[in-house]
Amino acid sequence: MRVVIVTESFPPDVNGVAHCALQTARHLVDRGHVPVVVAPAPAPGNKPDTSAPCPVVHVPSLPLPGYPQVRVALPSRRLAATLVEHRADVVHLASPFVLGVRGMAAAARLGIPAVAVYQTDLAGYARTYMGAGEAAAWRRIRSVHGACDLTLAPSSAALRDLETHGVPRVELWPRGVDTERFRPDRRDEALRRELAPNGEVIVGYVGRLAPEKQVELLSGACGLEGVRVVIVGDGPSRPGLEQALPGAVFLGRRTGDDLARVFASFDVFAHTGPFETFCQTVQEAMASGLPVVAPAAGGPLDLVAHGRTGLLVPPRDAGAVRDAVRSLAADTGLRAAFGAAGRATVEGRTWAAVGDQLIGHYAKVLAGRRTAVAA
Repeated sequence: MRVVIVTESFPPDVNGVAHCALQTARHLVDRGHVPVVVAPAPAPGNKPDTSAPCPVVHVPSLPLPGYPQVRVALPSRRLAATLVEHRADVVHLASPFVLGVRGMAAAARLGIPAVAVYQTDLAGYARTYMGAGEAAAWRRIRSVHGACDLTLAPSSAALRDLETHGVPRVELWPRGVDTERFRPDRRDEALRRELAPNGEVIVGYVGRLAPEKQVELLSGACGLEGVRVVIVGDGPSRPGLEQALPGAVFLGRRTGDDLARVFASFDVFAHTGPFETFCQTVQEAMASGLPVVAPAAGGPLDLVAHGRTGLLVPPRDAGAVRDAVRSLAADTGLRAAFGAAGRATVEGRTWAAVGDQLIGHYAKVLAGRRTAVAA
């Protein structure tokens, strides 16, 4: 198959949409298919990722006001031209918002089937950033995804949300995890001594530092005796979080094997954001052999087995986060049991396995189009 992946983000960006688009392209190439990626151009001075497994077409972009780490694509003829020149059999829309909407329109004009991957809780973001606009966000989601041949939801909660709000033709497609990169034996005792010189239990968070992630909910954990909170990532909320989380260590952005080493050197992984459609960092933590504390909302509901691989807590409840961290910090055996169960849970969730599922979804869409034409 010849596939055009239209994505709102791609490496060198570091986020779930970019990572999933990259892994999708890699798997398509590995299976003998022919993908090309269309993505917003990175910021000036930020070199494009050279590890991409296929051609990448960049369209002009501007920084999102108030959040310059996010680039928004400008109108460009390159998108439609790429669909024509690549002779696309299917268009893959990764978290369509701006560029993806144009990709959907171009695919419709050209009669090319489109599969949309739902990854971003736009309605939740509208509540966080604007205090309103949730209904408008769902209207946009219905409009875009309703025009596609198929929408793929990353979790049971996301699938229910889409169906509840009237999005048709939705199926489940989860995310893979690199269990070779993220594994317990990457634990680094020298790094641990640097982060927790007095032997503290290390509680880590990995992700964007932005309002919707609600990382400030770790404030109570920062006050626990014998606990060191470590924050990995960057974003517009970092200055405020450095004030809100006294004693926490901020490591900035980490990637690749360096990130895997940091993950494995934690004792507990804590995620705080209530708007995750999946939550890839939870999977990476589980692959690293860590017990997980996460909100009982969205993607983590599928990933964390409460009382077996981690603890699910009420969303937006700093006290519940603190109490969950306290219970795990006090019990070495419980941490080990949860971590081992988490690792065992994710060992079969490889990108190859979920990539083959995606190719199966493409094939069903193409077969459906052929049937409709024949009828």
